[in-house]
Order: sequence, then structure tokens, then C-alpha cells
Amino acid sequence: MTQGAADAATEVPAPGRTQPAGRPSAAAKPARWAADAVTALREGARLHLDYSAQSLWRVDRVIDELRREDTPYGAVENVLRGLGAYGGEVIVRRTGGEWWSTGGDHWVRTPDGRLWDPVDEARRCFAGHGSLRLLCRDATG
Repeated sequence: MTQGAADAATEVPAPGRTQPAGRPSAAAKPARWAADAVTALREGARLHLDYSAQSLWRVDRVIDELRREDTPYGAVENVLRGLGAYGGEVIVRRTGGEWWSTGGDHWVRTPDGRLWDPVDEARRCFAGHGSLRLLCRDATG
């Protein structure tokens, strides 16, 4: 679990209201960010993401490539948010977890009660210290 998720575990946010589709309202933004990232990578890089755990290998490589190209953080901040949200959606779909949010931050809560911060993990990956693939493995294993 990332440090941000560990800190968040000490103060559990209140769950969001439920939307008509049955997903908590906290899922609306990250689900949209993830879908936008999937579309952007499919159209821009011809990279197919299917919400599988295996697809996170490709996501980690994309983030690693951005870092190796010395891309300024400000230029990829929204991309990282989308890729982190994608990683979170993979965890939600594999575990039956749900998105939680408070104060503009978004976490995934798995059925065992643990909180995960995939958006921060994408930022850590960009800094060379994280992996969405490993976060998913830890959250689902």
C-alpha cells in the first residue's frame, strides 16, 4: 500500500451517494478519467487497454517512457491522473471494490477495507518509485 493510502486508512472517508447506475458518486470522476485515458492511448498511441491486470504492464511502460523523455510534470499531470484512475478501475473491477473520495482526492477501497491510491501511484511511477501493476497485484492478491 502506498504511503498516501496508509495515511488515508487512519481516517476513512464517508462513502459517496449512489448514482442511478449503482456506482457510488465518488466513481464518476475517476471512471471518466480512466475512459479518457483509454481513448487517448487508443487514438494517439494505438495502444489497446482492456481493464485487465496485464494491461497495467503497458501503462507502467507508457509512464516510464514519459519520464525517460524528461517530459515536464505539468505537461503530463492530467495524463497521470487518467492512467492512475485506469489502474484504480482495474482494481475495482477485479476486486468488487469501490471508489471513495474526500477533499478532491480519490481512493479505491477493496472489500477487505484497505484503501489504495492509484492516482498517487501513477505520480510515483512517473518519479521512478511506483508501479500500477504492482499496486494492482497487492490490492488483488
